[in-house]
Amino acid sequence: MDVNPLVDGTEFPPVTEAAGWIRDRTFPTDLPLIDVSQAVPGYPTSDDILDHMASVLREPSVSKYGHALGLPALRTAYADHLNAEDNHVKDTNVAITAGCNQAFHVAITALAAAGDQVILPSPWYFNHKMSLDMLGIEAVPLPCSADQHMIPNTTDAESLINKRTRAIVLITPNNPTGQEFPAAVVDAFYELCKKHHIMLILDETYCDFRKDTSATAHTVFSDPDWHDTAIHLYSFSKSYALAGYRVGAIVASEKFLVQVTKVLDCVSICAPQLSQRAALFALRNADAWKKGKCAQMVQRARAFSEALNTNDHGYQITAMGSYFAYLEHPFDLPARNVARFLADEANLLALPGEMFGPGQEKHIRVAFANVSRRLMPAIAERIGHFRPANPNI
Repeated sequence: MDVNPLVDGTEFPPVTEAAGWIRDRTFPTDLPLIDVSQAVPGYPTSDDILDHMASVLREPSVSKYGHALGLPALRTAYADHLNAEDNHVKDTNVAITAGCNQAFHVAITALAAAGDQVILPSPWYFNHKMSLDMLGIEAVPLPCSADQHMIPNTTDAESLINKRTRAIVLITPNNPTGQEFPAAVVDAFYELCKKHHIMLILDETYCDFRKDTSATAHTVFSDPDWHDTAIHLYSFSKSYALAGYRVGAIVASEKFLVQVTKVLDCVSICAPQLSQRAALFALRNADAWKKGKCAQMVQRARAFSEALNTNDHGYQITAMGSYFAYLEHPFDLPARNVARFLADEANLLALPGEMFGPGQEKHIRVAFANVSRRLMPAIAERIGHFRPANPNI
């Protein structure tokens, strides 16, 4: 059977591949599986949100189609949320999507055509690269180095811009490295994109997990003309533990959202109504709960760092934040081999750097946020104890 060659040439979903490494296995009680492969909150959503969803479940509107751009009240609430500072976002700038992966795919479909280029800092989020590949859009790597704390710089980015460039993508705090990009860096990329008349696609899925959420993450929205240069992406999945409910957002110009409407209508018609009601309730009522969980994530990051530093195993933290640690392994082996060994022998499932782009063979990503703080010493112990018999193969 012939299939679309662009889809056929797109890599297999990395999280699904890694899950296959442990499929059909059983794990002993003295060495149970620790899964740090996928970024998902290691706790359920709040009881208040669950109770609210139960209370609206029987409402007829929940089972009907909604507007392609989302529930009007949610669009307004999210615009108000972004306007907590001196920002210029209207409800008509907001589209609600079935998760942030859909937000990116829909936005890039509306923005770029086959043969165009999009600059992705490397290491990159693999689903961004997969979307570009299956749409025939060239992903141009913007390497990030350990000596620069895995933060991209505008000088390197500008050297990659040409007449085919349509956008630069930034994820901050970053997936996979966890690194939080300083506001000055984000603002500099915004000015670079404005200079070259290309778009800055700013994915802030993890923005609520910044070390200091009272500080300004960037000043993009304070520019009254931000919508000429920026497309903002967000997910309610991490902040409110709604990953399985699939609800995210695109913030862009009203003109651009006309095109987004066409794509969304063909992809999902609308985001799930129940999920949108959950997100709306969360924005209005779950701020204290969210802040408590974000503080808990910071504690997990601290516990992981402390546990790793107490083991003499040769792994080094290249970068980390409140959700991820990006580790350099000490072996003369591809990271995929090391990750497979950890899965097979240590019952620790983490993702190898090769899944996040070129030149990442020395790195392992640990999504420690989805396990409790008490497990951090066990993760560090397994990393240090289980080593390939011949590390120089």
